[in-house]
Amino acid sequence: MTEEPRSAQELLDIVDEDDRVVGRALRGEATARRLRHRCASVQVRDPLGRVFVHRRTPQKLVFPSMYDVVVGGVVGAGESYDECALREAGEELGVRGLPSPEPRFTFLYESPRHTWFVRVYELVCELPVSPQPEEIDWWDFLPEAELERRLRLPGWEVVPDGLECHRRLRAWHGHGDGNGERG
Repeated sequence: MTEEPRSAQELLDIVDEDDRVVGRALRGEATARRLRHRCASVQVRDPLGRVFVHRRTPQKLVFPSMYDVVVGGVVGAGESYDECALREAGEELGVRGLPSPEPRFTFLYESPRHTWFVRVYELVCELPVSPQPEEIDWWDFLPEAELERRLRLPGWEVVPDGLECHRRLRAWHGHGDGNGERG
């Protein structure tokens, strides 16, 4: 018998189409029943402007073994987006004493299997990182041009909501749609 991932037992706020809390459910149930909840995603850069990119472990409940261009996760029941963004960035990067990530925008991510509101943040991390091996198999800080090149590689599967965060951040900064075009 396979052990259920630890994260499946997290209690989440379930929200309506206006991002108002309407109930609570365990993450595993929210995922299985496609209940709308909240996530925080943080695009992390180093002082040179390179983007933190990583590959998720095979044990992750959602999008296992895929590359990601943001860190973050589900907002726990009663937790704010801001609290989640700081907690998740610190946990995934293995860093204490991070500044608060800067909020940029919120959007509704929907796919046939998932639905959640994503609040997108940015953060410059000047501290040495030591990512959690339970969460991250591989990581690096990549220059923007190298990241954009890799995003076009066949077989380089990227977490879809993280990719959407990246594309929307590029547009927010006036850099086109994330496909190499400049706005």
